Amino acid sequence: MSTEITAERLLSAADRADPDRAAGLVFQAFLALSRTADSDRLLPLLARVRQAHEASGSARTEVIYRTLAGTAATRAGLAEGPEHLATAVRVYDENAFGDDPVLVECALTAVMTLMRPHEARRFAPLLATLDLAPADRARLLALIGVGDAWAGNLVRGQAELREAARLAARCGSLDVQAEATSWLAKCDALRGDLDQAALHLDQARELAAQVGSAWVARHLPECTAALAFARGDEETWAGLLQLVVATDAGVTAGLQYEHRWELATHHALAGRPGLAADLLAGVEDPPSSWPGGSVLPAWRAWILDPGPAATTALTAALHLLTRPVEQLLAARIAWLLGVHHGRAGRRGDAARLLEQACAGYARIGAAGMLALVMRDLQALGTPPAVGAARSPSAASTADFAGPTGGSAGPSGSFAGPATGFAGPAADFAGPAGGPTLTEAEARVATAIANGLSNREAAQRLFVSVKTIEFHLGNIFRKLGVRNRTELATRGTRIR
Repeated sequence: MSTEITAERLLSAADRADPDRAAGLVFQAFLALSRTADSDRLLPLLARVRQAHEASGSARTEVIYRTLAGTAATRAGLAEGPEHLATAVRVYDENAFGDDPVLVECALTAVMTLMRPHEARRFAPLLATLDLAPADRARLLALIGVGDAWAGNLVRGQAELREAARLAARCGSLDVQAEATSWLAKCDALRGDLDQAALHLDQARELAAQVGSAWVARHLPECTAALAFARGDEETWAGLLQLVVATDAGVTAGLQYEHRWELATHHALAGRPGLAADLLAGVEDPPSSWPGGSVLPAWRAWILDPGPAATTALTAALHLLTRPVEQLLAARIAWLLGVHHGRAGRRGDAARLLEQACAGYARIGAAGMLALVMRDLQALGTPPAVGAARSPSAASTADFAGPTGGSAGPSGSFAGPATGFAGPAADFAGPAGGPTLTEAEARVATAIANGLSNREAAQRLFVSVKTIEFHLGNIFRKLGVRNRTELATRGTRIR
């Protein structure tokens, strides 16, 4: 049945019900429409719940009203959202409403919208005790699964999302199936199940189209970005992240800052500091209570100028990321710093931070991200070639420019991570007074000078072979060399 028809029947029943029951029916209509309707179409439901609450004044209607008001305000970016949601959770707890499925879903929705996903776990035992319709069970399980994954338990979150998608498919709740499948795809990408992630993304797109899901369509790009990152597809990842930032996707999960910071990092790495600065200009840091809020100011400063002072400050801020929701981001920042130190030849600092990133990803089950960090760690341990001139960056790690960023991944957090940030792998001097290499060209020059083939260099730098060939043409021209052998003997650092 169409979600709109379901909502219309619930609202019609609410017209004939007492205020307490009417509020519950309107909330169920909200649930029916929340994945398929645009936000402005949900506002009349808030007005109806407010009327029911004013007529009743009961704790039950207050939980429902505060949840809807807080959710609507948060989606609209209004400051009063958290206060409404916190009140909903407090009233729910004070009245022990755990035997009422509607109020359980209200409280669960509230803690997730408050960006406290670790609290979703406390609602899981209620699924065994509540008398739930299959569609309601699937919807609640999907929320709990997202909460577990977002809070750093990707193994459990992935399993719960699979079960939620299966239940939703069995009872014909295509909107819930679309949502659960889309988040499952992101979870798969972070976990390293890339084929499954691609399959689930295709399924989510088709399901969203079948029901016209505005909600799922909105966050699919960030799920796709997580897969592109895990595959090492830099160009696709950057394009998707640009779309995510432009549409402010991730706002309900608090990830809009992290997405923007990751894209700025990408531009800085690619030698476009102006674009990086433009992305961050005029965007105020969130409060420190925000997920990742304690590290974002230091990360901003480091993106704009990754010198010793900014690097020290970002390293210190890394230790402030202690909450469950910040585990993916903590591993991500350690990874970025490890690559940065490796590029500068600080092998000890690089090894420590890359191992910290590996441990962080292993702890939360992000096997896909772990595999990528291990490449950098292994590259760091590669000794310089015999007879090669040692420079401060001779033992630099492989660059990863392409979540969780999450991301996404998340990203960074459950949104999926994004791109590494490091300076050029090496600088080469051309003819006196001639042009110098860009950062990207310098990385390619170092890789080729160290004996890598074009394909091996592309794999090491996570770009296409055509990109390597393009850069090589510029490198040969700028340095005045004719072939790879001459390039290998050049290796003179610019002072």
